[in-house]
Amino acid sequence: MSAIAHLERALASEHAALLAYSGGLDSSVLLHQLVLLRRLRPELQLRAVHIHHGLSPLADSWAEHCQQQCAQWHVPLEVIRVKVEARHGGIEAAARTARYQAFAHRLLPGEALLTAQHQDDQSETLLLALKRGSGPAGLAAMPQQQWRGAHRHLRPLLAHSRQQIEAWAHQHQLTWIEDESNGDPRYDRNFLRLEVMPLLNARWPHFSRAVARSAALCGEQEQLLDELLAESLSTLVDDSGALSVTPLRDISEARRAALLRRWIAGQQGSMPSRDALLRLWQEVACSREDAEPRLRLGGNEVRRYRDRLYWLPLMSSLARCSLAWTDLSQPLLLPDGLGQLQPHHCGIALRCPQPGEAVSVRFQAQGSFSIVGRAGSRPLKKLWQEQGIPPWQRERTPLIFYGDRLIAAAGVFVTRDGAPEGDGASWFIDWRR
Repeated sequence: MSAIAHLERALASEHAALLAYSGGLDSSVLLHQLVLLRRLRPELQLRAVHIHHGLSPLADSWAEHCQQQCAQWHVPLEVIRVKVEARHGGIEAAARTARYQAFAHRLLPGEALLTAQHQDDQSETLLLALKRGSGPAGLAAMPQQQWRGAHRHLRPLLAHSRQQIEAWAHQHQLTWIEDESNGDPRYDRNFLRLEVMPLLNARWPHFSRAVARSAALCGEQEQLLDELLAESLSTLVDDSGALSVTPLRDISEARRAALLRRWIAGQQGSMPSRDALLRLWQEVACSREDAEPRLRLGGNEVRRYRDRLYWLPLMSSLARCSLAWTDLSQPLLLPDGLGQLQPHHCGIALRCPQPGEAVSVRFQAQGSFSIVGRAGSRPLKKLWQEQGIPPWQRERTPLIFYGDRLIAAAGVFVTRDGAPEGDGASWFIDWRR
């Protein structure tokens, strides 16, 4: 059997691969094996990416080593500098998040992502999951393959021990870099690797292999649950990704929690703790009908509207934002990625502003208003409700003012103060998001 048979099997259906290449022992071995595979399969398109975290004074020399090694083996390499924000979750989690975000932006269509985690890494990951009190999904640790959006993520070395990887490196006289932080036991994973795993392996020589088997079994159970709950979940989620709450009230707590976890996973969210999931249900899903509940989970939040849960990015408040629109013949750029307002015949029709009426765009208004097509006046909150606009969209819908009079909510309604007057000239505005 070929020495790289595991790699041949893993990449049998792949034609292009992007390797996460740190320059350390594990990724150096995987890069070498990929180069050997490419000799057998010249059509295999191989690239590498090195993430420069900037956390070590040696980071520049590591990048230089990776460039030299890839040049020697004729593998295109891209070095990417990332900024690690460690305010939430610690430096290890922040660095990992930064890496995978960089990978996601660099993957080409049809390209698989390869990372070099091995059997001992799997044991450490499962023990860390135990420390956090994780359930079966967390204890499944790292699968050998999974999908990240439209790309496969493969871990071809996951069945190999660190000892086997070291033996390969020495046999083929490979060179690699040593990250000095790997010797710092203040980091949880290093503590396990340096102080805990040697004791466990000394007592039970096949401990890592047994742990990997347990992780695989947990993964199988999770996959089975995914398959069994897929149909139920599809009936609960609408085209926008919102989750219907009412059917969840009449099922067991365990089934409900399993469905909520899979809904969050489907939104590409980080898996919440058991306590956070309970808060999501009690404080958001089961809050009073007229409430506007929200719960922050990592870099996102869950909100409820009309008996549905929505997974949303965190959004900055625009309540105090006011934009003067001085040249009405030119588009007006809106803040926070909301696009622009521009004169266009396909937009809403307004009366032209009178001389002396300054045009501005705001995101907050108070009072009651009469709108075109409705009798009488209504508070703005009632108008939003009648139009079916969720609270988070109300806070980010451009409101067009002439002076201090509300004229229109872009794409939603026009007030009577803003309606075109008889045969007078009209001004058309389109909101390009």
